[in-house]
Amino acid sequence: MSDLRTRLPAAGAAVGCVLLAFAIRAVTGSPMLSTGLVEQATGTALYASAVFAGVVALWPRLPVVRVALIAAGWCWAVEFLQLTPIPAELSARSVVARLVLGVSFDPGDLFWYLVGVLPPALALAWLRRR
Repeated sequence: MSDLRTRLPAAGAAVGCVLLAFAIRAVTGSPMLSTGLVEQATGTALYASAVFAGVVALWPRLPVVRVALIAAGWCWAVEFLQLTPIPAELSARSVVARLVLGVSFDPGDLFWYLVGVLPPALALAWLRRR
């Protein structure tokens, strides 16, 4: 598979994950539908899926396991960075920083990041075997 044939769908998947997370938040954002858990879990998992797709777009020839480790490692590093005041300070100044870095540490997110990395890793492994 050529790099371009991998990069473009991967970049599209990254954007799609972000848009899906926003759509879920918009639909469940109503006080009648929102428990917070749906938005939190899906947003966190889709963030990880978007990071996975972004890694594939940047380095399309990396082995799937390495892509998964980089994506999960990035997500976990960002989460642990939230134990410092840096993300909260940056997020107060920028919506983009808030979306990328978050604000506060949530140990449950560590699980949801892995949930978000697993489906695209399995899909990519399957596609590469074909």
